[in-house]
Amino acid sequence: MLRYQKIGDIVLVKRDLSQEEMEYILNKTRCKTIVKYEGISGDLRKPKIKIIYGSETETIHKEYGCLFKLDVSKVMWSMGNIEERKRMAHISHPREIVVDMFAGIGYFSIPMAKYSKPKKIYGVEINPDAYYYLRENIKLNKLKNVEPILGDNRVLNLENIADRIIMGYILKTRFFLDKAFQLLKEEGGVIHYHDTLPEKALYSEGVYNIMKTAEAYGYKLTYYDIRKIKKYAPGVWHIVIDAKVEGC
Repeated sequence: MLRYQKIGDIVLVKRDLSQEEMEYILNKTRCKTIVKYEGISGDLRKPKIKIIYGSETETIHKEYGCLFKLDVSKVMWSMGNIEERKRMAHISHPREIVVDMFAGIGYFSIPMAKYSKPKKIYGVEINPDAYYYLRENIKLNKLKNVEPILGDNRVLNLENIADRIIMGYILKTRFFLDKAFQLLKEEGGVIHYHDTLPEKALYSEGVYNIMKTAEAYGYKLTYYDIRKIKKYAPGVWHIVIDAKVEGC
């Protein structure tokens, strides 16, 4: 079955194409470039791609009323996270301070800033290319409530400021929980914790990590909800835990 995703005027596929399949996509989408997406690597989340057709890899993608400028050869695009980006757009409110610990090009920060309109979103990103496009997207969407920060969030010089924290990362997210609780306000708040977990561990491992880290920093977990985002591997899900914690 031929599956593809159109990002602006670039099409992403996950396998090589026959000549017939390529012509079908070109006729159907009128795209300028077709790219085989082969995954991401390293802490900078750099994509590995193969250009199948065309040459240009920078585009502007419109999703849910927001504009995202990106270069698919330099920064990742989460192909299966569309519904989660829409959900996050409306989850905050104008009184909140939000820290997006893995902001990327603004996948969550941009729609949240536009629709929820929190007082401020700190968008932290370690990849210079993604940081560049984050700044471009703040300007493209004419947002005044997003402050981009280039650097490693583990050494971020901010403490006890956030009502809400977005941890839109997978595989190593648990190693950043200490910093998340340092960023939370003393009275507590909400953490959106992404991870990849086996089906049998969905209701234990991720919640346990949050609960134990909360206790170490003087908080208690008062509520959580687990949502499946997409299948990551056989028997393994990319999930998000919405965890509400309060200061003890």
